Amino acid sequence: MKQLFRKITAILMAFVVLFSTMSFTFSEHYCGDLLVDSALFSKAETCGMAMETAPATSDCNAIKKDCCSDTVKQIEGQSNLKIDFQKISFQQASFVIAFTYAYLNLFEGTNTTAVPFTAYSPPLVNKDIAVLYQVFRI
Repeated sequence: MKQLFRKITAILMAFVVLFSTMSFTFSEHYCGDLLVDSALFSKAETCGMAMETAPATSDCNAIKKDCCSDTVKQIEGQSNLKIDFQKISFQQASFVIAFTYAYLNLFEGTNTTAVPFTAYSPPLVNKDIAVLYQVFRI
């Protein structure tokens, strides 16, 4: 149960980082006051009623106002997730070094066990001492 909870938490945290760094563009096309199309990550399609701009050489000075309008909303994601190590103080650096050293040595064990009596041979037993003195442990 504990491992399942950790896996779910890790996946959720990965999605939080993914969506906080992702940028979104939301585009809308209005014809008058009516919303015709909206699009995410791309440009919204027009209604086909957009007026063409007149060339500069034409004799026509009358300019009609276009009834269509486009709005683009852009949501910027977070761009700097990297910690700048140039701004760390001496106290923070010494804490990180001490914590890392203590954490790494926490899991370090001894490789061999020291047995001090390996050079000595056991005494020769001629009689069973427990039976001789009739001392039995229950």
